[in-house]
Amino acid sequence: VQLVESGGGTVEAGGSLRLSCAVSGNTYSTTCMGWFRQAPGKEREAVAGFYHGMIGSAYYDDSVKGRFTISEDSAKTAMYLQMNSLKPEDTAMYYCAAGTTCLSLSRSYEYNTWGRGTQVTVS
Repeated sequence: VQLVESGGGTVEAGGSLRLSCAVSGNTYSTTCMGWFRQAPGKEREAVAGFYHGMIGSAYYDDSVKGRFTISEDSAKTAMYLQMNSLKPEDTAMYYCAAGTTCLSLSRSYEYNTWGRGTQVTVS
């Protein structure tokens, strides 16, 4: 599986961005996908994640609940993160990730494939 993020950029506080993650390769064994972020000097943290076929039960970090929405297309070829009401503390590199075991959606070690990231800056 290969993952490529896009859609990052610079936006003013209160604005919106939509991140995309293009998925290619053999996705047959992938059971979950998620978005993580890492700000300078901080650890990588989970933003949102879901098990395939269970998008209605997606996980969201408390800091983004009600503002961010994770989604995917039915063919498993793309995943999205709609980010509204952005705050300066949302500034980070955002990564998409895919996992095959996924005992926990919020633990980075459950994901075994990562994209290279897309930068989001909120001023």
